[in-house]
Amino acid sequence: MSDHDPQQEQLVDEVKARPGGAMTDEVGVITGDLTIASSLMPDGCADITIQYTDADEWYTLTGSPVSLPAAGLAALHEHVLERVRHGGGAGPPR
Repeated sequence: MSDHDPQQEQLVDEVKARPGGAMTDEVGVITGDLTIASSLMPDGCADITIQYTDADEWYTLTGSPVSLPAAGLAALHEHVLERVRHGGGAGPPR
């Protein structure tokens, strides 16, 4: 068991988005080399943010925050990565 605060749990990975990329609230669709962060919030939901890899600005993945599935944050994060890899204006699962 980890001794960190579970409310601070965050998973971050880089992904290359296919055409259509990922849909963000702030700037619409982004594509190319992206970094995705999935963070557990105090209310038990997951906040998903995305950026161009190595950029300063982070954007909200449209549809975030989402309810945390029973499988947990890691499963949700992997699902989001796969959706963004696929492209087509991806967002989090509903």
